[in-house]
This record gives sequence, C-alpha cells and structure tokens, in this order.
Amino acid sequence: MFLFMGAGFSGFAADQNYGVCSPSKPGLDDLPENCIASILKYLDPPEICKLARLNKTFRGASWADFVWESKLPTDHKFLVDKVLHGNPENLPKKEIYARLCRPNSFDHGTKQVWLDKSSGKMFMSISSKALRITGIEDRRYWNYLPTEESRFHTVAYLQKNWWVEILGELEFEFPPAKYSLFFRLQLGKASKRFARRVCNLDQVHGWDIKPVRFQLSTISNCTGQHAISHECYLRETGKWIHYQVGDFVIDHDDQNRNRPTKIKFSMVQIDCTHTKGGLCVDSVFICPAEFGERLKRF
Repeated sequence: MFLFMGAGFSGFAADQNYGVCSPSKPGLDDLPENCIASILKYLDPPEICKLARLNKTFRGASWADFVWESKLPTDHKFLVDKVLHGNPENLPKKEIYARLCRPNSFDHGTKQVWLDKSSGKMFMSISSKALRITGIEDRRYWNYLPTEESRFHTVAYLQKNWWVEILGELEFEFPPAKYSLFFRLQLGKASKRFARRVCNLDQVHGWDIKPVRFQLSTISNCTGQHAISHECYLRETGKWIHYQVGDFVIDHDDQNRNRPTKIKFSMVQIDCTHTKGGLCVDSVFICPAEFGERLKRF
C-alpha cells in the first residue's frame, strides 16, 4: 500500500514538473500584445498602469495608442493645443494623457486645467487675478495676499467696501458633460503663527445683513443661452468654502462639435447701506457635476 501511494505521488510530481518545463503550455508572455491591448481598452487608467507591471508583453500593450485614445476627451486636440507646447500630437497617446492629468497653466498662469487620472474628466481653476473685481486697484479696499493655501499662491482680500462686484468670463471647448461652477471663498485672513494656522476675523463684517447674489450664464451654438441666479449668505468663517453658482451642460452634436462655449459668472453684493469686509477670494472652480456633489458636503 505504501509503495502504491509513493508511486502515485511520484507520478503526480512528475506530471507537475512536466507542466512547468513543457514549452507547449503558453504563459502570459505568449499572449499577443494586440489582444491584451484590446482588453486593456475597457479598463480604467489606474488598472491599466497596474497590469503594465506584470511583464514586458503587458507593458508594451499598455502603450497602444487606441487604448489611451478612448480615455482622452473627444475634443482633446483643443486642450492639447491650448496647454501643451511643442508638437504633442507626435507623442504617444499615453504620454499625452499623462501630461493632461497634471495641472496645466494657460492665459499667463491665471488659469489651470487638468484631467482626473481615473475618469479622464476635465477640471478647471481660475485665479482671482483673472476676475474683474470692482475697486481692486484701490489698496484702501482690496489687496493681493501671498498664501500657500491657493494653487495660484495668491488671493484677493477685501478689507472694507460698500460695493462688492466680482465678474468673470470664459470661452472654452468643454468636453460633453454636466459641470458645476463654484467660487472658493473664505471669511477671514489666514496666516501661520508658531507653525500653526490661525485666521484673523477682525475685519469680517456685513455678510450676515444681506445675501450675496451668484449668477451664471452660458452661450453655445448647441443649447443656446442659459442663465441662472440665486442668493446666499456668507456665514462660515475661518475656512475655505466652495459656494456653488450653478450647473451647465455641454452636449455637442456632430454639427456643433469643436465649438467653444461662452460662460459668464459673478458674485455681487452692492447694497450700499452697509460695508462688507474680511473676504478672501481665491478662485473659481469648474468640475464635472458628480464631483461637485462632494464639495457641497464640506
């Protein structure tokens, strides 16, 4: 019996060794790159990059242009021409995707645009220096303050004024999606003291008397003109808040593909019966609406 069991085990081991050494059994390295690439096309970018570490074949398949062409926005050529320099169309599509996922500045560094690494959706931030702020040239009312709390390293700070009017305009080819637009604001002036963040609220006043009116309008060949407005009190102090202005939808058809959409947005409080002050204006933030829902929670 023991001899039978031993013989059986020896035969099993022999079969196992035969399976490992036999050149007739294919492994992952033997799969054609184009077959692997056809599968990678349906995965998210982070999953593609993880699988590219498996072996040389998967790494080569992960560089296929058609894999990354499907991840780029439909009108990515406008984005490439706008923010990437040189001859980026000669680059592999994977490299173009990687570069667009970094914050890319344009319009003299007053705007940044980037793609979300996982979804390929587009985001944009517009500096306070790209906005038309009434009275910004008068240092009795407004100042620009350096700060590490802004991606643009500077914010506009209102000390005191009766008339608060901040306007912005943008013309851009947005990929088809529903977008949300926010003002990033803070009541109070933040600084560092003994390596700790402190926020001076001495000049914060007037925002609880009358609400701020936020307005958004869009003009496109596809959807025509659309305008919305609403009012909101600024109450929370000492932290950055994304105040939503509104949503807009980009829905290109074949006839209106590759045509820019004009956007106008504003925040206004022009009741001259009282002054307002202590407001930091960092930027305007535009993101896909599903990501905007997360900002509303904070």
